[in-house]
Amino acid sequence: MAEPTPLTHPLLVRAGIRHGFFTRAGGVSTGLYEGLNTGVGSGDDPAAVLENRRRVAAHFDLGLDDLAACYQIHSAVARVAETGWKGQRPEGDAAVTAAPNVLCAVLTADCAPVLLADPEAGVVAAAHAGWKGALQGIVHSTVAAMQALGAEPGRMVAVVGPCISQASYEVGADFEERFEHHDPGSGRFFTPSADPDKRLFDLPGFVLWRLEQAGVAEAAWTGEDTRADAARFYSNRRAFLNGEPDFGRLMSAISLG
Repeated sequence: MAEPTPLTHPLLVRAGIRHGFFTRAGGVSTGLYEGLNTGVGSGDDPAAVLENRRRVAAHFDLGLDDLAACYQIHSAVARVAETGWKGQRPEGDAAVTAAPNVLCAVLTADCAPVLLADPEAGVVAAAHAGWKGALQGIVHSTVAAMQALGAEPGRMVAVVGPCISQASYEVGADFEERFEHHDPGSGRFFTPSADPDKRLFDLPGFVLWRLEQAGVAEAAWTGEDTRADAARFYSNRRAFLNGEPDFGRLMSAISLG
């Protein structure tokens, strides 16, 4: 049986933090969702999704009850998990914990997964940052929730996982105006597209800027473009452009134990 083979990053490896940005590898879903689809909200066979999520948890030597993964709503809401949520999914877009054996996780399919840790304080978090959540402040909310548990931004490391890259992310020109109005200076994350009414948006660059604004000491992007790599990643944008009715969801997760 093939096992999931998540991507890891040196920033979190050096900090001694167990984590993984899971790809499509090692799952049991078939057809449109082929691979490790962990999206409860997808149209996939629920039994396959549950098995895929079990495999992710097992990679950390944990079980499904130890997962802390929100019902994501593209918000700035960060939830603190004192234990695993035992199948419950409170609304929000980040899970934060200072407890061992809790698997903080987020689902993405082009949006940016962000894994954060203060190894000295023993606090970790997983955040889901699409353009809306990133603009509304999910990064700052997550950092603030970590601080409430004793973490300090100056000790934190953060990694932005596989997500849609600027070359693949065409948006309306109004996006640039909205971002610049909300956060002066954010216009630099937009470049002209071939269509004069469109722009190309640098989501990972914007999220890294948010992490810098929040005072996070070190942060990096893993560099993978989810839309461009169909073999390894699910992609909402790719599915839309291909006329596909649905898409799988990737899980990114982090744990203290």
